[in-house]
Amino acid sequence: MSKIIAKVNGKEITQADMDLLVKTLGPQRAQQFQSEEGQKQLVDELVNQELFYFDAIDTKLEDEKMFKDELELAKQNILKQLNIKKTLDSVAVSEDDMKTFYQENEEKFVRPMTVTASHILVDDEDKAKEIYASIEGGKDFAEAASEFSSCPSKERGGDLGPFGQGQMVPEFEEAAFAMEVGKVSEPVKTQFGFHIIKLTDKSEAGTSSYEEVKAQIEQQLVIMQQNDAYFHKVEELKAKYSVELV
Repeated sequence: MSKIIAKVNGKEITQADMDLLVKTLGPQRAQQFQSEEGQKQLVDELVNQELFYFDAIDTKLEDEKMFKDELELAKQNILKQLNIKKTLDSVAVSEDDMKTFYQENEEKFVRPMTVTASHILVDDEDKAKEIYASIEGGKDFAEAASEFSSCPSKERGGDLGPFGQGQMVPEFEEAAFAMEVGKVSEPVKTQFGFHIIKLTDKSEAGTSSYEEVKAQIEQQLVIMQQNDAYFHKVEELKAKYSVELV
């Protein structure tokens, strides 16, 4: 049960009400109310809203045309959205649908070769050779990257993550893709300077299995079928109700 934080005319205001109010503010604005004073302001606002509610009941605001117009507008919008949701929720993608899509579109799931590498970047070739020699002599690569590299990746021990062909400058890419996993290259010159590269992983080109892409296929088919269901329903309704564009 949610913690009670205030009562107005006997009605309880809970922490759940507070959390809901914070959500409506959005992340950036909500940050302004993280302090103790900010939390008090939110409680005050919830109290104020309840005071206005009870006053509206006592003054019979619900009998006024203004309220009835707003209520009818809200009712229309809710019915529209619920009917659209009902139409979209009627879509069901079967296992056979997904397998058929995979079999008919295998070329879309071809996975190119990728490699994962770390590097150390310096401006001077002699310095690069000196660092390379120290690594060959047993110095930890990530430690050397943190100490000497001018690339921001030094904060991750030189780790560049995985990349495919065409994502790095040609000289760097050619060296990286030609290496064996676990090996460290001699200095490689590019327009940025001299790189010492360590290859940490290599994934050969191939086709992703059905199980690997099943969730992706399901999401894609659901979107496609929901679009079809939506516009099919629209055409049905256009035949049922008159539409005039003026």
